[in-house]
Amino acid sequence: MNGTLTWAQLREVKCSELEDAADGWGRASNRADAARDRIDKQLLVGLEASQEGEAAEAAVTRLRDLSRNFQYVYTECGLVRTALNSFAQELRAPQRKLRDALEDAGGLKFTVHEDGSVSYPAAGENRITGDELPGGTAAGSAVPRLLAQPRPLTSQNPNAAMAQEIADRIARALGEAGEIDARYTGTLRKLAARDGLKVTDAMWADVSGDATAVRGLADEYLRDAIPQDRPPAERKSWWEGLTREEREEYLAVYPDLIGNLDGIPAEVRDAANRDNLQLLIGRLEGRDDERSQTQLAGLRAIGEQLRDGGNPPMYLLGIGDEGNGRAIVSYGNPDTARNVSAYVPGLGTALDEEFARSDLKRARDTAIGAQKYDESSAAIVWLGYDAPQIPDSESLLGNAAVAGPERAEEGAPAFNSFMSGLAATNQHDDTHLTAIGHSYGSRTVGAAAQQEGGIPDVDDIVLVGSPGVGVDHAQDLGVERGHVFVGAAENDPVTKLPSKQQSALAVAGLCVAGPPGAYLAGEVGDVGDDDLWFGKDPASKAFGARRFEVDDGPRPIVDGEGVTPAHSNYFTPVRDAVSADNIALIASGNSSEIKADRWR
Repeated sequence: MNGTLTWAQLREVKCSELEDAADGWGRASNRADAARDRIDKQLLVGLEASQEGEAAEAAVTRLRDLSRNFQYVYTECGLVRTALNSFAQELRAPQRKLRDALEDAGGLKFTVHEDGSVSYPAAGENRITGDELPGGTAAGSAVPRLLAQPRPLTSQNPNAAMAQEIADRIARALGEAGEIDARYTGTLRKLAARDGLKVTDAMWADVSGDATAVRGLADEYLRDAIPQDRPPAERKSWWEGLTREEREEYLAVYPDLIGNLDGIPAEVRDAANRDNLQLLIGRLEGRDDERSQTQLAGLRAIGEQLRDGGNPPMYLLGIGDEGNGRAIVSYGNPDTARNVSAYVPGLGTALDEEFARSDLKRARDTAIGAQKYDESSAAIVWLGYDAPQIPDSESLLGNAAVAGPERAEEGAPAFNSFMSGLAATNQHDDTHLTAIGHSYGSRTVGAAAQQEGGIPDVDDIVLVGSPGVGVDHAQDLGVERGHVFVGAAENDPVTKLPSKQQSALAVAGLCVAGPPGAYLAGEVGDVGDDDLWFGKDPASKAFGARRFEVDDGPRPIVDGEGVTPAHSNYFTPVRDAVSADNIALIASGNSSEIKADRWR
């Protein structure tokens, strides 16, 4: 709307036409999404499977650029659609107020002028002369009555006060509508693509800003309805109850919320997070701090793997830049697989290139191994918490955060919510869920098991490279007897950290505190019991888990592979085939076939 908004313009606005326009932008968004999907799932797959050479590589590069362009069109058109729908929704309120005021004026035979003032007829009687009191005109004010300056009484005509009240209502409706119009006009004008056919990282940065702006407009219209504080099963029901158009709007405007919302189907989360991945990359592009650059490298590495595809197929179930970064990746569809495992990484894990290279591979290796025994298997790496980090100035085991249970206890509710979401969206009645904790991640799994109700619907728990899980007996982890499994390499020092009490005695003369001192103290602090840093040794008879066979692994330092080389081999077939195979057997529901090892 150009110039000063008049009441006649507001009265005649057809909000339904704004919604029709939004539908048109929605159709354009959907066509772009369908084109992107065809490129990614048909053209690229067929080309890479059947063609080789420079020409094929060039074609693949161009198709990926085209896919990215369609993704940009899909996102921007979706934002326009939501902005228009939200505009119509907001504009209806002041329009309704205006029409009610005009109706009241008509019923009283008042005249509403073009400028919004209200004329009223003669009425009442002058107490002195007996003459009829003349009519007049009231000019409206948008200032709320309680805040307005007192007005002098200009007429004793009983119509005067009613006309003033109607004029004020008209002014307030126009003021409210004008403010809404200005907000949406500014946002819609920013939703403009640059000239050219190539979508750059800078343009994705603009998209991130566009999404933020539209969110600010649509919070009441869309965001407030998202059941963020409800259990995953209720979120699933909420999503299923939305119309197709409503789902499309949520995906366009809130890909981060929908993509990270436990209880939303895996394919929906994957689509939302792939879009959010591009928005995150665009947002971090312009930052030069170390944390942003580290996360940017990790996001790009994950994006490359998603674009490369492969088997088992990848599903991006979570992504974010809060804290040390968030990333949840599944190999295989966790909604359609009967066996689903979720691996929680530990010490030093963050959203970076190393995570994208190593931790994702561990989940993929587990999925491939499990599918040898049951094709209906999926494996997940869950970085949904801030694992303890190690400053460069400290030893591998020296960080105060890893010395305490706080990070594990903070991550436990999020892990349980995720597992509850897996159970809610899985399509099988006899789903088999496995929680796997590695290193400090085993302490996080232990903390999750100690939450009220335990880890939702989990059948098996696997602990590898564990410094203890916060309980002294396997039966305290909330699963049936014989369903807690442990792998502990002979040369993995993390699985032999003495208890805090032992290490305090042992290192007193060494002046080395915490876990490093405990390890350096070695046998000095070992008084012959089964206590580790976080409780009873999971590989001990006293703990009562089923220990499976693993390779001894390289010895720390002396074999020339660093301080803890054996600590990182449990999932990797080429480094520890027996351990990887045992994990795959458990994850696929075939734990009776594992190769057992003796307790410590």
